[in-house]
Amino acid sequence: MTIIAAKWTIDEYHRMIDAGILSDRQVELLKGEIVEMSPEGEPHAYSSHEAGEYLTQLLVKYATIRQAKPITLPNDSEPEPDIAIVQRLGREYREHHPYPENIFWLIEYANSSLEKDLETKSKIYAEVGIPEYWVVNLKKLHLVVFREPLDGEYATKLTLTGGTIQPLAFPDVSVSVEQIINS
Repeated sequence: MTIIAAKWTIDEYHRMIDAGILSDRQVELLKGEIVEMSPEGEPHAYSSHEAGEYLTQLLVKYATIRQAKPITLPNDSEPEPDIAIVQRLGREYREHHPYPENIFWLIEYANSSLEKDLETKSKIYAEVGIPEYWVVNLKKLHLVVFREPLDGEYATKLTLTGGTIQPLAFPDVSVSVEQIINS
């Protein structure tokens, strides 16, 4: 006997949220599956918050920094990345979460969720054409940078422990790797 999991659309997921079915759960929708989110430990909460503050100041004239808020993707996914660097659309976000075309890049902080962030989420983000995705490995204190989505995967993957990096969306801006890692 083959077991097939029920898949959910974004509309169905939103109806569950509106009905309060998921109100006591920390979940996100990934490729039609409702997935439990790992609780944030202290290093995760501290590092992602500090990096969000740093990026807000650094990119004030370029982008909006959204922390732990949903994004809506056309592959039946509505993840909640730790940090999303998105277009400044103001009140438009009252009507919808950022779509792939609104996203400059995403950042996840990973300790217990490392495999999900490096494997599952990188493919979900590449599949919808998000140009850049960063994962901070909190165990090893390094930054993994994914770039150039191609055929559902990222063609480029870099691992950094220090120095600066220029985001693809803003090549004239230098981001301190140490400030993102918060080592």
